[in-house]
Amino acid sequence: MSGNSEEAMPSMARALSFPAFLLHSLKQRGRSLAPLGLALFLLVASSLPPAAVADFQDRVDYTLTNQSDGDFSGQQLSATSFAGAQALRANFTGADLRGAIFTQAAFSGADFTDADLSDVLMDRVDFRDANFSGALLLGVIASGSSFAGATITNADFSDALLDREDVVSLCAEASGSNPVTGVDTRLSLGCG
Repeated sequence: MSGNSEEAMPSMARALSFPAFLLHSLKQRGRSLAPLGLALFLLVASSLPPAAVADFQDRVDYTLTNQSDGDFSGQQLSATSFAGAQALRANFTGADLRGAIFTQAAFSGADFTDADLSDVLMDRVDFRDANFSGALLLGVIASGSSFAGATITNADFSDALLDREDVVSLCAEASGSNPVTGVDTRLSLGCG
């Protein structure tokens, strides 16, 4: 073997980057890629600032879980995922849910009184009979969601993306002004 490490590698390795060559070699030998994945994860995690790792580790992921009748009142739940979750009649009164993900979840009968739902992704969500009194829904994306029978007194929907039929039905029920922003609920929905 000569001192030139490139000569020691098969000719295919010269055409591939080192990581690609390594993966190819492991696959050819029937070796598991799990240790390599773990090593890569540890390498990336060690390069993150400690605060970023702590923030990630402190979050609970409620994706595809049943949280019906759960009590989340007053909790810090920003950037938490409830995607596909069932949270029927759950209590989120005063909770901080900024930037959370609610995609394809069911919150029928849930109470979001005075909660901050700003920038929540809530597409294709069932909010039938939910209570949003005094809630902040600034910049939410709620396409394909159902708000049938929802209470929205004093809620602020400023910059929210809602389906036209939801806006029409919500405008029929909208009243009051949000106690935090002072914005009129009808005005935040663009009611005529």
